[in-house]
Parts: sequence; structure tokens; C-alpha cells
Amino acid sequence: MAACAFQPPDRIPRYDKFWEYPEVWARRFGPADELTDVWILPPNETAFPSRARHLRDEGDDSFDVESWGRTIRSHRDAYFTETLTVPIPDGADPDDVEFDPPTADHRFLLGYEDAGTAARELARLKARYCVFVKTGGPYLRTTFVRGEEQFLRDIAGEPELARALADKVGEHISAVGVEALRRWDLRDTGVWIYDDMAHNGGPMFSPASFEKVFLPAYRRMIAAYKAAGARCVFLHSDGDIRPILDMLIDAGIEGLNPLERRAGMDPVRLRSKYPRLILTGGMCNSDTLINGPLEKIRAEARELIDLGRDGGVIIGTHSISPEVPIEHFAAYDETCRTYGNFAQGIRIEG
Repeated sequence: MAACAFQPPDRIPRYDKFWEYPEVWARRFGPADELTDVWILPPNETAFPSRARHLRDEGDDSFDVESWGRTIRSHRDAYFTETLTVPIPDGADPDDVEFDPPTADHRFLLGYEDAGTAARELARLKARYCVFVKTGGPYLRTTFVRGEEQFLRDIAGEPELARALADKVGEHISAVGVEALRRWDLRDTGVWIYDDMAHNGGPMFSPASFEKVFLPAYRRMIAAYKAAGARCVFLHSDGDIRPILDMLIDAGIEGLNPLERRAGMDPVRLRSKYPRLILTGGMCNSDTLINGPLEKIRAEARELIDLGRDGGVIIGTHSISPEVPIEHFAAYDETCRTYGNFAQGIRIEG
């Protein structure tokens, strides 16, 4: 939180996640959970947890209604699922759709069956990490109840309907987030809004569409979180969100993640343009950490660490995939532990 307050931290804070963590990595680096300082804790923000049920199995396929109200087909050993139906199809009136109560107790049990176990797990996490509440955002979560392709058509062809849907979803998830801040007492940290709404070439919609459809929902969500006492509000979005970043910051976003370099989200340029934006991420997991060489990995890490000497930076990647060689991660990890230990006063010029 010193870094988030733009105060010099004793070392560079880290936030990394792993797709998988082989035993050989654990023997070399220790437990994966010890390689991060940040923990993002999600309540159950889904729209219809009461509807979730298994429908049937057909060979290697499983058919279910999940807690967003979608009927999905899952294939054994497949990573992605297929959406078959959504709870707000064409012709449905959003005003007639009622989400499950946002303050229901079961939403805040961290996946456990009883409040006592959840409370002990929360205390354990808070003792070790900087813990934030995680909620979704009005774009991606609305695609869950409307369907991604149909919602993109709504944005382009029926923006008033799209805004009504985004407002409805945003109101629901922010109510869950505010309740999580209260129940988990995480006001001294805050909230991360996860809303993947861009690809490498830019947002999924025009800046004008963002301003009309989503900006009002973002303003209300962030205002609700700040009114509930959240110290910081971050945004996680993959891709290049620079065309809408000014509006997001004006709405109250204070930190940004994951800063994908391949999408043009260069941390040095972002720091130059937005000197008070908390930069989180910045290590390239699609080229530098995969292909190296080792000196390029160390140089990229040192660049981020130097940006964060006076605060405002949490170093990390989007995620560590199996394509990253162990020696490449070791170079990154060692640079964070040595060059990123500001108490040692290490600095490399040039």
C-alpha cells in the first residue's frame, strides 16, 4: 500500500499468477503463493446462483446451467465451454429480469460451506498478503447474461438497450462489491474491477460507444466503492485500452493491470502520460519471458523496478504460462529479489 500511495516502498511489490506450477518449480522457488504480495479475493457475484444445476451428460460432454444463468456445454479435458442459451435473450425485457440478492450470505463464504472456515481463511490471507476485493465490470459480465456476440450487436445497433443492460449488471456487481468490502473489512486496500474489454488492436467498441454505454456504469460503480471506503480502485483489462483510458481515469480508476506490452501498453510511456496512475504488471509474458534472452528479461524487470523506486508500481506479468522456461523465470525472480530490494541500494546505470 506504500507503493499504491506513491511512497517509496522497502522493495518492489509483486503480483504474479501461474497457469500451473510444477514440482520442480516449487523445489527451486518455494510455494507459488509466496511469489506474490497481492491477493485478489472474489465474492460470488453471479446473477443467478440459485439456478445452477447439472442437466445431463452425453458421452464426454456435460450440460449445465451455471450461476450466471447460461446453459453451457463442457467437453472433458477442454479448457473452454460453449454457451448454448443466455438468461436475457432477444425479446426479453431487462426490467423483467431479477438477479438473486447481492447481499446473500453465501456470496461471501470464499467457496467454503460455513462462515467460520471462511473467516479463518480470510484472516490467514490478510496476515500474509495485500488483499483486495475482486468484482467484474459492466462489459464482460453483461456478455455473460446477454451473450457476447449479441451484446456487441446491441452496443452498435441498440445503444440504449446496451446501456440499460450494462447499468443493471453494474448496479448488481457493485452492490456485491460494497458488501464484500464491508464484510471482509478491506476498505484499507480496495477493489479490482476485472473487465476484459480490449484486444491487442484496441477496445471491443469505439470510444464513443464506451462513453455512451459503459462510462455511466463505471462512474456509479467506482463512486459506490469509494463511498464504501475503498482506498484504491484498480482496473484489470487485457489488450490496448488507451483509447478509453482518459475516461476511465476520469471516472476514478487509480490503478491499471496487466499492462500488456504486445498491445502497446508500455509502462514507461504510461508513467510519462499518467504520473499518478498505479502501474501493475508490465513484464511481457508473451515474448520476453518466453524467448529471452536472459539479459533482456533482467533489463525489462530493472526498468519496471526503477519506475517503482518512489512508489506507484507493482511488478508482475499477466500470468506465467507453461511456455516460460524455468531459467527465464529465475532471471526475473532473482532481479526482483536483489535489484528490487531497495534497502540494499542496488542500482544499475545505463
